[in-house]
Amino acid sequence: MGKETKEGLYQGIIEKDEKGNFFCGPYLLDYKMVTENFNLGDKISIKKLINNPSNMSVEAYPKKSIKFSLANGDEPAK
Repeated sequence: MGKETKEGLYQGIIEKDEKGNFFCGPYLLDYKMVTENFNLGDKISIKKLINNPSNMSVEAYPKKSIKFSLANGDEPAK
């Protein structure tokens, strides 16, 4: 596992797949966190990854982010 830096482990844009999963690059994002605090298109910085515990999405996303924030103080996309 990579070491967290000021920029995080990975930076990218929040996207949504055809099954309704939120993801950023190769990583699944916590659904509840995204729907409560973020918008599609927000640039985020992933801070912590775990193995994906969901049997439904583990093949597509082996890792899941449980800690992420807006990247570099960017404002949420509207």
